[in-house]
This record gives sequence, C-alpha cells and structure tokens, in this order.
Amino acid sequence: MDHPGKSRLLEQARLNSTVPPPTAEAQLAFLAKIQRLFAEGDFTATYKFALLISLADLAVEVGTDDGAELTLTNREIADRFVQLYWRHSTPYGTGRADTQPGVLVQNLGDQAAVLTAICEYRASTPGITVQQARTEPSYAALLSKVATVVSAQPLNYLQNFGGVTDTFLYERSGRGAIALKPGVAYCLRRFYTLVQQLSRTHWVDHIKTNRRNHTIIGDAGDLEDFLFSASRQSLAIVGAELRKLDGHRCFYCGGNLTGADVDHFVPFSLYPRDQAHNFVLAHPACNRSKSDTLGAKPHLEKWLERLVTKSDELSEIGALAGMASDGVTANRVAIWGYATAHTAGGRAWLSATSYEPVTQSYLALFYT
Repeated sequence: MDHPGKSRLLEQARLNSTVPPPTAEAQLAFLAKIQRLFAEGDFTATYKFALLISLADLAVEVGTDDGAELTLTNREIADRFVQLYWRHSTPYGTGRADTQPGVLVQNLGDQAAVLTAICEYRASTPGITVQQARTEPSYAALLSKVATVVSAQPLNYLQNFGGVTDTFLYERSGRGAIALKPGVAYCLRRFYTLVQQLSRTHWVDHIKTNRRNHTIIGDAGDLEDFLFSASRQSLAIVGAELRKLDGHRCFYCGGNLTGADVDHFVPFSLYPRDQAHNFVLAHPACNRSKSDTLGAKPHLEKWLERLVTKSDELSEIGALAGMASDGVTANRVAIWGYATAHTAGGRAWLSATSYEPVTQSYLALFYT
C-alpha cells in the first residue's frame, strides 16, 4: 500500500541519524527556558501564545526526530495564525442576561491587528470557512497582512524575557523565514503537549483578565472550547458525512451504529488540532473506553488504508466542515504520536480493557 508522503518519510528516516538529537541536559535546559519565557515574558497580546502553538504544530507536522534545524517561512506561520484566529473573529456569547456577545479583545491596547484583518476579510467574503478561504485568490492578500504583523511583532519579541533577548528558539533566516535552532524542533516534538497546554492556558487567562472582555464572557467556563475546538456545528457536519462515507458501523468494533461519537483517532489530548482525516465514527462506549489512548495495530492498519482509499472524500468533508484536511499531515502526526508512545513505553487500545505495547512493528506500518 502506498501511504501519503511515503517517499519523503523514507528519505527523512534515512537522514535522521546524520544529526544527533539534543542531549538530556539540553532538553532540560530547553524546558527551563520555556518556563522562564512564560514567567518572565511580556504578554501584551495573545500573539506570542499563537506563535508558540504554531511552531510546535509545524515541528510535529514537518519536523523530524533528530537535532536538525528546521526552516519555516513567515507565510507558513501566518497561515497558522489565520487558522487559529479565524473562529475568534466571530462573536462569543454566553447567553446570560448579564453579558453581551462580542468579538473577544486579544490585546491590551487596540484590537489585535491580525484579528482585525481577518474580520475585514470575512466581512468581504461572508459565509466562507477558513479552509474555503485558503483556496481563494484573495487569501494571498490576507496572508501577506498577517505575515507582516507576525514578522514585526511576535517573531521579534517572543524571545525577550527577563530583561534580555535569548535567541534559544530561532534565528532569522534570510528574508521572510526563520530557522529553528538545532535541537529545537526535536524538543518541540518531544514536549509538544506541555507547550500546547501552557500556551492555551495562558491564552485563555490573558483574555479573561482583559477588563474589556468582562461584559462579553462574565464567568464563562467554556472559553477554551470556543477558542481552540471545532464548533458543534462543524462536528455535526463531520458526523453526518462520515456516516455517508463509512456506513453505519463503528470504526473500532464494527458493530452497527445507532448513536455515534465523532472520535479523534490520534487523541485530541495528544494533538489538539482538528483534522478531517483524523476523525472516525465510534460507538460511545468504544470512544469512552479508548479515551486518550492510541488505537492498537488492527485499528492503525485500517486507519492507514482509509487515508489512501478515502483521502479525497475526507478532504471534501473537511472543506464542508471548515477544518483542516490534509492526508499527508494526518499521516505525519500519527507517525509522531506512535513514535512518541513507543519511546515512552506506551500501550495502545485494542478493545475494552484490552491493550498492547506500542512496538517498533507499529512504526514499520508507516513505511510499507
């Protein structure tokens, strides 16, 4: 079976041994500086959180498990900013009488320029989803605006903390790009969940403590879901379309579906970004039992085959639901997830109360 990105993955696997990963001491030093960045950095807007999330996502999706540098363009990063802030450009409302729906303010001064640019773009193209927007010729102008802001602001200031500039994450690499320094992409992949959790938690806190948002959010507790998760409407679209595509059987146990959950095959807790190619339909009981674990080998084999045979259809579902839909990226995220579990001695879910170790044979499935 010819899986997406197979030739590129084989080439990267061959090259991985050429640049050794960072030492344990270097990894601990990286974590210490990440902690200092959050503790000692100046966060006047939410851009720095978005930048950290974007760098971590891209390290997982296009990086490798070695110590090599990773070059990323400003436009690649800007595209992630648009995807992160797209939903934020719609009014948030709690439905409570003591609050008033509105677009959340994400800067201590004027509204964040990235959010303003997205709001203006959406006003000129009403009803469009972010994935549809990315296929439009007019999207290039929006991307240029956002890339300019990203370059001038968070890329310039993220590494300023404790009164000094410490370029431990990246250097500017020519015009319109940065280079993650040796070992940084590895560490972002290795500590991805921690970087995500810290960034998202601080992002939510930043919005909650901005007094101009108090009349919008009140004491709402679901702000994180609004900021970072797919909407219920999008998930309903995914569920309905997956029934048409895959039929009325649970992806895991094969039993007939009456009620069904839309499940993240690679758990959302591991990789908190909604990807159409990562969704499957499951019995609620199977979904609860699998929970935050990876699927065992029979499930992985089935999922990989589905990536090949139904990739176009899954992309269409993503377009309808307004979420990312890229089979190659989904494949690379799964490789990273299973490799991380293998290194940590993790176990994969087979069925209720049944698990098995994630062995090297799991990783071999991605290269056959």
